[in-house]
Amino acid sequence: MAQAKISAKASEGAQQQQQQQPQSGGQLRGRFYRSTSMADRSSRLLENLDQLELRVEAFRDAASAMEQEKEILLEMIHNIQNSQDMRHISEGEREELNLTANRLMGRTLTVEVSVETIRNAQQQESLLHATKMIDEIVNKLLDDLEDAKIRLMSLYGACTSDVPAGPIDQKFQSVVIGCAIEDQKKIKRRLETLLRNLENSEKSITLLEHQKSSVRQPCNTKQD
Repeated sequence: MAQAKISAKASEGAQQQQQQQPQSGGQLRGRFYRSTSMADRSSRLLENLDQLELRVEAFRDAASAMEQEKEILLEMIHNIQNSQDMRHISEGEREELNLTANRLMGRTLTVEVSVETIRNAQQQESLLHATKMIDEIVNKLLDDLEDAKIRLMSLYGACTSDVPAGPIDQKFQSVVIGCAIEDQKKIKRRLETLLRNLENSEKSITLLEHQKSSVRQPCNTKQD
């Protein structure tokens, strides 16, 4: 009878062990499925972030384009106000046009667009150095216009991949290379704007000198 009890307990133990094996296997499969689900979830999140990164860069590019458009609009309004055509119309018309130009300039200035550039310490130092080099030339524009133009062209030549028309400022080029990519583009745009303004100034001076000589010639004829 004792032997029968021992056999019965052994049989029960075997049955319990068999019942536990599928349960254990189920737990293992459960862990495996959970791991797969976590991997899928992580992959989806990474894919979403990759898509958002593209949108963020497109957003920054659009904001940067708006910055440039604002600069261009202000420059165009300023050029109209200081053009030779404005000097050859009646005072009343000039006053009316200036009022319109000032209104447009004011509305343009109400739009604030700012794209901050992420820089490390070295890039920040390079930007300050490059800005200082340009400012030094700009501050001496009135002293020698022609020399300032030549120096600005040498700085611009250091910023462009095209074959420059004149010499390149090697020191400035090494400084610009140390700047962030976005700052390099802004430095190039600033130099382009300065050179355009100088060219317009030279045209205005040439036209003014031509007008003066045209006025002097009839006067000399009358005196003769």
